[in-house]
Amino acid sequence: MENVTAVMENVTAAQENHTLPTWTDHSIEYKLISTLLVFVICALGVVGNIMVILVVLTTKHMRTPTNCYLVSLAVADLMVLTAAGLPNITDSIFGSWVFGRSGCLCITYFQYLGINASSCSITAFTIERYIAICHPIKAQFLCTLSRAKKIIILVWLFTSLYCIMWFFLSDIEEVLYENVTIETCGYKVLRRFYLPIYFFDFGMFFVLPLLLATILYGLIARILFLNPLPSNSKEKCKNGQRNCTKMSSCKNSRHSNSTATSRRQVTKMLAVVVVLFAVLWMPYRTLVVVNSFLKQAYLDTSFLLFCRCCIYLNSTINPVIYNAMSQKFRAAFRKLCRCGRKGLQKPTAYSVALTYSAVKDTSVVESTDHFTTELEEITVTEDLLPDKMMFQDTRVYNEVIFNKD
Repeated sequence: MENVTAVMENVTAAQENHTLPTWTDHSIEYKLISTLLVFVICALGVVGNIMVILVVLTTKHMRTPTNCYLVSLAVADLMVLTAAGLPNITDSIFGSWVFGRSGCLCITYFQYLGINASSCSITAFTIERYIAICHPIKAQFLCTLSRAKKIIILVWLFTSLYCIMWFFLSDIEEVLYENVTIETCGYKVLRRFYLPIYFFDFGMFFVLPLLLATILYGLIARILFLNPLPSNSKEKCKNGQRNCTKMSSCKNSRHSNSTATSRRQVTKMLAVVVVLFAVLWMPYRTLVVVNSFLKQAYLDTSFLLFCRCCIYLNSTINPVIYNAMSQKFRAAFRKLCRCGRKGLQKPTAYSVALTYSAVKDTSVVESTDHFTTELEEITVTEDLLPDKMMFQDTRVYNEVIFNKD
């Protein structure tokens, strides 16, 4: 797969054509603008992805299978931003590689690991969404939190082992420029020998995930947006059918409609993540594929900067998407930043069955949509429970509400 930093492609082409890397000819204005632009994008991305990780790890109701995959994606994006963004900044400032041979090998490895892991994480939550929505019965057993953690471990184990080859394909190259030796981090062999690896990674970690996502989200859309069942059941309750009582069927219908709305919202959010992944990675992927067939690689500095910024934006924009499209993420972000207004804490939530015989729920139950409570029960607040004064005996009240003796 092509290196996340255009510097690696730049160095490889320079080595093959026996020329100097093009960053040696950059003007001070270009270096200043590119350094500032990359720094701002990467800094925002690092802060945003760290917040995603902290929100899921510290907020109990956010620990769902889908959010676990989003944490994996955030870790991969952090790896891309730090392993690719920092070397670009130092190269622009110092005009030479400053991390040594060990840094060259490790940074190259983590660049590939981050981008491959992000592709696999996107594929994983796409498949999880498909099973949860199109096969809800199977999802009760397949789309669980423990299974999601195991899949994430396998994703990182696979990508970690796969990317080991880059320890043997990268090395430091010394270039003489105006009687000064400049160190660069590049490939050991000529660019044309990397064609099999380029195209395998291009198909494995870009084309295949996008084709799979297109097919699966098409099937998901058919279920979510063309299924008339939620609206029908809502209208039945509105028409006042007798079998729809105030505390049972109508509330259950409203809860089902809320669940369907939540599923649509989550699916739209994840679909946007996939689309932006495709759009923002397309310029650089296309550039490397095209350069693989050109005798003289196309290395326009402005276009290379545009490609790099697109890559960093892809790793930066995901937390923004979560905040804009997910109410739960938005509330969790505000709580994490202590921006929420004081005194607006939600009352204690109870999971109450239709017969008012329920057990106080102290944990969030996993559900097939992963962003709502159980489909079989209605979650109400303490204010909606029967008044204790209605019962002459406290024991009767406890027995009815909390199943206590």
